[in-house]
Amino acid sequence: MGIRQIESVNRKGLRTALIEGIPANIIANLLGGPLQTIYLTYLGFTAVHIGLVLAIPPFAMLIQIVIAIAMQKWHNRKLFLSFFAIAHRALWVCTGLIPLFFSQDAWIPVYIALWLVSFLAAHSSGVIWTSLMADLVPKSVRGKYFGIRNTIHWAVVCVTLFAGGQIMEWLPGTTGFIILFSISGICVIWNAWELSRYPNPPFQPSDSGTSYRMLFRPFSDKLFLSSTLFISVFILVENVVIPLFAYVMLEVMNLSTTMVTLIAVLQNLVMMVSYYYWGILNGRYSTNTLLLWTFPIIALSCVVWAGMVILPALLILVVVHIMLGFGLAGYNLLVFNFLIGDSPKSERPMYIAVFSAFTGIAGFIGPIAGGWLYDQADTGPRWLQTYGMTSIAGAAMLLLALGIAPFVFSHRRGHSRVNMKVKEGAKLKA
Repeated sequence: MGIRQIESVNRKGLRTALIEGIPANIIANLLGGPLQTIYLTYLGFTAVHIGLVLAIPPFAMLIQIVIAIAMQKWHNRKLFLSFFAIAHRALWVCTGLIPLFFSQDAWIPVYIALWLVSFLAAHSSGVIWTSLMADLVPKSVRGKYFGIRNTIHWAVVCVTLFAGGQIMEWLPGTTGFIILFSISGICVIWNAWELSRYPNPPFQPSDSGTSYRMLFRPFSDKLFLSSTLFISVFILVENVVIPLFAYVMLEVMNLSTTMVTLIAVLQNLVMMVSYYYWGILNGRYSTNTLLLWTFPIIALSCVVWAGMVILPALLILVVVHIMLGFGLAGYNLLVFNFLIGDSPKSERPMYIAVFSAFTGIAGFIGPIAGGWLYDQADTGPRWLQTYGMTSIAGAAMLLLALGIAPFVFSHRRGHSRVNMKVKEGAKLKA
């Protein structure tokens, strides 16, 4: 294959990845986020149940270890990516049929079962997609490309959230949900078509073959492991409160659906703009340096909830979600580059799987603990549910971000500089 043909394949892949993400994000935001919380309360879910639902996606990341091993035989990444991604979104849409086919006492267990299988498929496709994109996107433009891609997708997210919130405000209850799930069903078909257009570059198997030695390769990389453990602990604390923001606003603070979705839109607008600038910054500073900046921002977005003691709650919520949007945009963009930047190409699926397993366990425990704590706090003082637990968790995250993260990521920055010097020396010799 000539250089022009390779460039053409890569350009097609980048364009397809951009377009394919649009229907995927429409589905995720019509059926997820604050609109999902509204649907779950409609089905009769309590805070504990909602915490369990929010814990399932990170728990399902454990499947990526199995998929990373299976990929040593499944070299047709496009085929398996399409199968798992379509299954994930189709099963999610099927949760809208639960009230039609099941009695009310079965709604909660059936939703949880469908949700679990859906996200097992989602994370199976995720490790394949990450491996594929690492091959399709040239390293020199990764930060900029994903910055632009995420900016466009988050514009779609903002419009989707606003439109979905308005639908539920005008047509609350069953009618509104019929519309949301119908639009999502159409987007599943659109997404399936776009998935079929992905390129399918050759897959480089692990040097360890299908043996379990490949499972232990990431554990011998001490820098990768220390960073992964820190991020997992940070995510554990973060997920006790952040996934339940919508629940607190809807059920504890009694804000309207429109207000909650507008706040979510604001957060996503900030993320949309921030992705672009984080991408530009990633061209000037190392991924590890920028990751180090994101942790205190996310932590402060939780600490700021305590400001409700002296300032209007709505003003504090606006500030919180601006900070959270900026911090999460940086984290989401940079953690992807963190994963594909330093990992060996042949071992990349297992590196991704191990990272996902650690962070997935943390993400699983966090929302369950958060849901249980909010239920326990229901009989306590109202401030504890409203802003107390969030600000306490934020203070713990800030201690991690300022006290431990610099030691962990300073080693990685040094490691990156050594790698750059080695590469530059190799170029000079060549």
